[in-house]
Amino acid sequence: MTIRGKKIEMTQVFDAEGTVIPVTVIELASPEVTGLKPGGILKITGTSKGKGFQGVVKRHGFHGGPKSHGQKDRLRAPGSIGSSFPERVRKGKRMAGRMGGKSVSVRNLSVVDVDEKHRLLLVKGAVPGSRGSVLKITPIP
Repeated sequence: MTIRGKKIEMTQVFDAEGTVIPVTVIELASPEVTGLKPGGILKITGTSKGKGFQGVVKRHGFHGGPKSHGQKDRLRAPGSIGSSFPERVRKGKRMAGRMGGKSVSVRNLSVVDVDEKHRLLLVKGAVPGSRGSVLKITPIP
């Protein structure tokens, strides 16, 4: 059973002992919220935030080049992308390109609260996507 929802925002709630719990508020598309109870475990799938065209330092965590010893304009460059043999760039070489905007699934998120009147679901932790993005919610038995 998959339920569609819309990410509203992240906020925090307090439990009985006064501990802060970070939660994501999700507005459910369907009026019925059967199968969702506090303490339940979920898998939530959404589209990650798009970052646009990014270089290798941000996209893949490259360290960049040296900052001194005659270097200029090479701080965030990828460096060498291959050797003289095989005289080509190998498949899968990590390079600059578009980052984000991909489908991401987060498993084992627990339900903190369900507001049936306003069709709101409070899930512990962060879910992929920006505010207003569409989510697929699947209860894990």
